[in-house]
Amino acid sequence: MSAALPKKSILITGCSSGIGYDAALGMRAQGWRVFAACRKAEDCTRLKAEGFEAPLLDYADEDTLHAALAEVLEATGGTLDALFNNGAHGLPGAVEDLPTDALRAIFETNFFGWHTLTRAVIPVMRAQGSGRIVQCSSVLGFVTLPLRGAYNSTKFALEGLTDTLRNEMRGTGIHVILIEPGPVTSKIRVNSIPHFERWLDWENSARAAQYREKLIPRLYESSGPDRFELPPAAVTKKLIHAVTHPRPRPRYYVTVPTYVAGILRRILPTSAVDWILSR
Repeated sequence: MSAALPKKSILITGCSSGIGYDAALGMRAQGWRVFAACRKAEDCTRLKAEGFEAPLLDYADEDTLHAALAEVLEATGGTLDALFNNGAHGLPGAVEDLPTDALRAIFETNFFGWHTLTRAVIPVMRAQGSGRIVQCSSVLGFVTLPLRGAYNSTKFALEGLTDTLRNEMRGTGIHVILIEPGPVTSKIRVNSIPHFERWLDWENSARAAQYREKLIPRLYESSGPDRFELPPAAVTKKLIHAVTHPRPRPRYYVTVPTYVAGILRRILPTSAVDWILSR
């Protein structure tokens, strides 16, 4: 009798909750060996108790990126079939109120850390002749919402870098894929509060009334799901297709607002799209 084939492996970041946690559960249910990375040690401990291999990985700490990948490669014998870059945070606030250091900080987590980990994974996949790199972007990677300038800009940058990388990897066996969710149930709003409180002096802003009327209630008061909000499983479904289909799509939309925004951006002038999104 021949030996069983080893399970395919995937490293998923940001697995403490939301999209990352559901993706870890979903990929394990598909029979994959899942490395469910988290930024905090206590979350890694919790996931290990649930049967996951859970390396510590903080995008803002480059040492943890290399240590986590080394842990994965030691466990697999030097291979990795897929990477799902997912961990990120928001920083609400008007662009004119964002200190430059605030942008540096969010880019470190939402963009530069992703790039560092991706670059470290590419030689592994190149050596084995195959691999999938999946980036969890956002509808805000190709349209913008007011008061989301920091997050918008990290996702726009991610989309440009990923599109370039996809074309550069043509013919290598490495597929590079974007998933672009709209409103999906997660803790991103709650998790953005410490960053907002650290960086935004909103009470002394020229826009203080706008913050008080619109942003503060949305940020601090639970009002239930957004319109068209879907559970994280909607993203996991697209991730499964992206890493298993022989010809994955370059990008996967998730939620009605993403599809609508994609259509509007193609058929309407920029001024019309701006007007609609500012409503």
